[in-house]
Amino acid sequence: MGPLKGIKVLDLSRILAGPWATQLLADYGATVWKIERPGVGDDTRHWGPPFLKDSESADTAESAYYLSTNRGKHSIAVDITSEVGQAVIRRLVARADILVENFKVGGLAKYGLDYPSLCVDNPDLIYCSITGFGQTGPDAGQAGYDAMVQARGGLMSITGERDGLPGAGPQKVGVAVADLMAGMYAVSAILAALHHRDQTGEGQQIDLGLLDSQVAWLANQGMNYLIGGEAPVRQGTAHPNIVPYQALPTRDGFLMLAVGNDRQFAACCRVLGRPALAEDSRFTSNRLRVEYREQLIPLLEGLFRRKTTAEWAGLLAAEQVPCGPINDIAEVFEDPQVLARGMRLELPHPLAGTVPQVANPVKFSRTPIEYQGAPPLLGADTEAVLRALSDEEVPGEF
Repeated sequence: MGPLKGIKVLDLSRILAGPWATQLLADYGATVWKIERPGVGDDTRHWGPPFLKDSESADTAESAYYLSTNRGKHSIAVDITSEVGQAVIRRLVARADILVENFKVGGLAKYGLDYPSLCVDNPDLIYCSITGFGQTGPDAGQAGYDAMVQARGGLMSITGERDGLPGAGPQKVGVAVADLMAGMYAVSAILAALHHRDQTGEGQQIDLGLLDSQVAWLANQGMNYLIGGEAPVRQGTAHPNIVPYQALPTRDGFLMLAVGNDRQFAACCRVLGRPALAEDSRFTSNRLRVEYREQLIPLLEGLFRRKTTAEWAGLLAAEQVPCGPINDIAEVFEDPQVLARGMRLELPHPLAGTVPQVANPVKFSRTPIEYQGAPPLLGADTEAVLRALSDEEVPGEF
């Protein structure tokens, strides 16, 4: 059941960053106990439409948003504000390797479920805290949400069309990338902490802030500022450091061209029927093409308008020049390569029969992913998990 078979995760997170991390851990074979508020559950259960339809084509309480990030988990409805609920959580902690939570800083301390309280009896526990701004600093106590982190962390300032062009202005990315990347950082940190524990027997707390994560993955754009001293600006689909690397108009739409080196540029020019462009003194290296971007791009736009997107894509691919169409989401799930890689799958679901899922992209050669189940119904595993903890009769409400 995957490389993390035998690892147990207690998931006190909700919304996206934490659940994204714990879904990946579940995909890799870990047992994930998802703790939810009785009768309400994870907030994202209500973030719709669309909602999954049951066998009678009626909407269920399972939103597409919730279904995107909670497969393979066991849902346990527990009220952590009650003493009984807190006792249940502590019993689960005693059996868990990892705890993931995204409460506000100090939010779990009043229930005795913060790291200092739990690590006394569970020194080998890996406790991952995901917050908007981390556990320290002047804004540590504030709530953080993806869109405002994209804005405050600089991403929106470099996303969108250039000033002076139609549609100019800052844009957020079309999915919650600040949350998703924080979830990915959380997984890598948890796996590193597991390795440390295997060597030393010591657990630890992981302090991860969305804003820190957003700043970290500014990547080359962050370094462009730190080295060059100028804040990067929006460039639409264009790249700040590589030319030509942007969407170009064709006869029937647009083609995303991603020329990464001088050989590819020369091949592109040959396909376009203008091999001399690659010998032009303004365009012989990427550094020069960046400098003379405003002269090169209009020339390429005129040439690309002569054929359709599909025609250019075929010709350029034959010369190993990276490019591709700008697909909508429906076209993505019809792409032959996406289908061949098994990126869409169906899992059994108790209300709908099956539920579609976007597959985990990781392919292990020795420990292939075996999906443990669809995202669970609210509280579906409460009784079974709690009975497994004790031979005592389980109270009806937690």
